Amino acid sequence: MATFLYRLGRLAFRRRHFVALMWVALLTLAGVGAATAPAAGSTSFSIPGTEAQKAFDLLEQRFPGASADGATGRMVFKAPEGEKMTDAAHKATVAKTVRELRDGSEVVSVTDPFTTHAVSEDSTVAYLSVKYDAPAVGLKDATRDALETAGDHARVSGLTVDVGGDALQAQPDAGGVGEAIGLVIAAVVLVITLGSMIAAGLPLLTAIIGVGIGVSTISVLAKALDLGTTTSTLAAMIGLAVGIDYALFIVSRYRSELAEGRDREEAVGRATGTAGSAVVFAGLTVVIALAGLSVVNVPMLTKMGLAAAGTVVIAVLIALTMIPALLGYAGRKVRPAGEKSRKSAEKAAGSVEPAEPVKPNMGTRWASFVIRRPAAVLLLGVLGLGAVALPVSQLQLGLPDDGSQPTSTTQRRAYDLLSEGFGPGFNGPLMIVVDAKNSDDPKAAADTVTDGIKGLKDVVTVTPASFNKAGDTATITVVPGSKPSSTQTEHLVHAIRDDVASKADADVLVTGTTALNIDFSQKLSDALIPYLALVVGLAFLLLIVVFRSVLVPLKAALGFLLSVLAALGAVVAVFQWGWLGGLLGVEETGPIMSMMPIFMVGVVFGLAMDYEVFLVTRMREAYVHGESPSQAIVTGFKHSARVVVAAAVIMMAVFGGFISSGESMIKMIGFGLAVAVFFDAFVVRMAIVPAVLALLGHRAWWLPQWLDRALPNVDVEGEGLRTQAEKDADPDEDRELVRV
Repeated sequence: MATFLYRLGRLAFRRRHFVALMWVALLTLAGVGAATAPAAGSTSFSIPGTEAQKAFDLLEQRFPGASADGATGRMVFKAPEGEKMTDAAHKATVAKTVRELRDGSEVVSVTDPFTTHAVSEDSTVAYLSVKYDAPAVGLKDATRDALETAGDHARVSGLTVDVGGDALQAQPDAGGVGEAIGLVIAAVVLVITLGSMIAAGLPLLTAIIGVGIGVSTISVLAKALDLGTTTSTLAAMIGLAVGIDYALFIVSRYRSELAEGRDREEAVGRATGTAGSAVVFAGLTVVIALAGLSVVNVPMLTKMGLAAAGTVVIAVLIALTMIPALLGYAGRKVRPAGEKSRKSAEKAAGSVEPAEPVKPNMGTRWASFVIRRPAAVLLLGVLGLGAVALPVSQLQLGLPDDGSQPTSTTQRRAYDLLSEGFGPGFNGPLMIVVDAKNSDDPKAAADTVTDGIKGLKDVVTVTPASFNKAGDTATITVVPGSKPSSTQTEHLVHAIRDDVASKADADVLVTGTTALNIDFSQKLSDALIPYLALVVGLAFLLLIVVFRSVLVPLKAALGFLLSVLAALGAVVAVFQWGWLGGLLGVEETGPIMSMMPIFMVGVVFGLAMDYEVFLVTRMREAYVHGESPSQAIVTGFKHSARVVVAAAVIMMAVFGGFISSGESMIKMIGFGLAVAVFFDAFVVRMAIVPAVLALLGHRAWWLPQWLDRALPNVDVEGEGLRTQAEKDADPDEDRELVRV
């Protein structure tokens, strides 16, 4: 591996024009393709195998043309103080709004509040419902605009009018100003770490090119593969973070090789062979974690994971080829590591005053401290992360709805008005589908279901059964007494499925947005352990090959579990309990997004292994070259700690930029990943890892002989580079002189 990458790095250095043009051409091609690609169509959200999804599929068959998965909009009206919605003038305004909406495109039906009894008991609040023939994410912008415009027209009469429902489902933004601030912080950290603007610009430039290619490719494939906007956001988030880090690893190693006196082409080759090997295996762990999301069997999650994994692959390829090429262009503008310190020392040596010895860097001093007190550092790190992880025991899962939107949005105000006029459960009605095709008396079966639901707790309203034309399938709408994300509503869903369904002479299915969210959360919870076993198992095997050790990968996996649990604990404390919520712009607390645990396991595991591979491979390299276990730890920190810290700060800045997003899902993901990187890099990798290695000593690198023989030798440490590099540098070296 190291020898191949060494040659690849030197080739890219020598053929820099071709390599640079190739990547620029790919970026241009992807950009043109994205600009000319057809707009993405309807992005469906399905959860195969769940009861709610089966009910949706059944409704499509038995109620053709009803658009069971079509978007819905709700326009909520509130009369001014002292007036009622039943006043003639207000009724006329509502009637005019109903007519205006019925003339819109993609509209299936519009209800009149005064004929459907959608007026509150005190007659101050009323609402109309709009049904569309396309899913929420597939609605045309003109359709959404028409809904909002109708609301604007109704406000002219003096009514308070707000619009809700999934028809106005906001498209996630990518962080905006916050993301730009994250990039600025990354640039500052790179300048401090690499010592010059030119060196700092290389990782930023290559990361942006990689993300540009990845996101543009996603845009090209969006319509064909049914990809949503969140897919691009995640790919940009992950691709930008790892792209900067991977390039930073190689540039930093290049400067170290220059400091040892090697010429620039040789330094590029060795940097690509050693740090590049770490980049390849770190990238593989990220790809395994992201692609492994496929095992959950949720199409949306699978597409998000594969798209992000593809962007990571691009980041690895760019780091291995374009960085060596750009280093060739940069020439002497990228200086050897420690050049300023050496010049200062040389200047001092030439003066009258004796030169002071070069002081050990912060990484060396920290590693020496940990080695002296490994048990105390290990205990403090584990207890600290364990304390932060405690809130996980109170974790509640769900999906965000309009109730989690900022109070400044019309969706949130409509949600609050409906709760005020009709009760909190009105925002999340349940749809009961009674499949009586095999029943002797379908009507009696539906009545049994209706009566059974009326006898349950937390039920406010049960509508009469509505049959299809064939008379074999009925739908019943149930309004719970609690809000959609509450545990009481979840218990009601289970009660209908377990108690009512068992007594009916028909198949009873519960669906609707609330039920779908509950099923989605359950499916993700059930898939978490198998997914964790698959991802950690594959990565464990991969790290055994890299480190040629059993205990080092085991320690890496256990450390990851600590950091991800602590990060989830922080997410619960902020987004569920509301701690520091005002500081982070969290206006409404509630259940944690269903996909957060499994998503964080995948992404954080991959990113955590980046630091593990880069830090510990340098220790392994020193150990293989004859240093003692303790000295190898110090050497690894001496050369790698500064870069790992810089990479972690950059990643935190990039992820932290997404906290400013107005979309609660993106905000939560950005915060969770930023906190997870902090815990993993600064507590696990910087403290727990050296403490454990110091306690294990030589045993840390133990590997059974039979396994050692069976494993392939990937030579991540670059053991074979010295001989190979000498041969490549001087092809006449082995020739003998011949007398003539």
